[in-house]
Amino acid sequence: MTMTPRVVIAGASGFIGDAVARDYADRGWQIVTIGRRGPVAWSDETAVAEAVDGADTLINLAGRSVNCRYTAKNRAEILSSRVDTTRQLNAAVRNATHAPRLWLNASTATIYRHATDRPQTESGGEIGTRFSEQVAAAWESALFDGDLPGTRRVALRLSIVFGAGGGALPPITRLARLGLGGPQHDGPWLSTPARRAARTDLPPGAPGGHQMVSWIHIDDVIAALRFLDARDDIAGAVNITAPHPVDNRTFMRQVRHRLGRPIGLPSYRFMLEPAMAVLRTEPELVLKSRWVLPERLEAAGFAFTHPDLDEALASILNRP
Repeated sequence: MTMTPRVVIAGASGFIGDAVARDYADRGWQIVTIGRRGPVAWSDETAVAEAVDGADTLINLAGRSVNCRYTAKNRAEILSSRVDTTRQLNAAVRNATHAPRLWLNASTATIYRHATDRPQTESGGEIGTRFSEQVAAAWESALFDGDLPGTRRVALRLSIVFGAGGGALPPITRLARLGLGGPQHDGPWLSTPARRAARTDLPPGAPGGHQMVSWIHIDDVIAALRFLDARDDIAGAVNITAPHPVDNRTFMRQVRHRLGRPIGLPSYRFMLEPAMAVLRTEPELVLKSRWVLPERLEAAGFAFTHPDLDEALASILNRP
């Protein structure tokens, strides 16, 4: 009799995690989830270890949202929610009698430096040195720590994910509908010694809305996870991002087009900084240039369903 395969998903309550869990459920897998409140809780190390032992696949998407101000408290939570949980899973896999054959662990395309000169790939990309980039590097270090000979480990360097009903698109479309869907212009801004020491200050980057936006449709995220499951020859870091990034100016114009909003007021750094302080978030989220390409996926033959932004937006916003 064929055993039903089991997948353990940590961080399944978010937009991506929910889509991943539904995909495995649709394929008839047994699903066990790990979260802050269960059904398997992070605080119960024995239960976490028992869930991992005997699982076919382990997927870790846990991590506190970075949509916040980078205060000392929030920085500590952003780091620990990623690194400590990944270390806990690493120990569970190492001590398992029957370790998972595959461990897919979230990372982020933000690991690369602010790039306007050339795209960043797994083979030639440069890891940045600012706070968010250091968090990503520590996250991956916790994943790849130690020898786990029976488990193939993949770090999912996810770009911004778009999809219906969640992800990064809803707040952007709200701005566009309000007439504020113009490009976000970078420029000079005073920093503080505390932010410089914490590496959370943001030096002036790409003017004129020319910072790059790397993105991916949620359907292609799910397809990429299936693809990586089937390819036993792929391990290490993999960029999970569409092959055709655009600059911020183009991105906002295409969002407006799909919403039928021909005009959008631009936002300048001197406007964004106080506004985002009020909203309790960071200007880095819209001003950093993330120019990332899926080199390994394309080389392995992965076919994107939504490679181009305009078509991807149309599929989500239901506008021909």
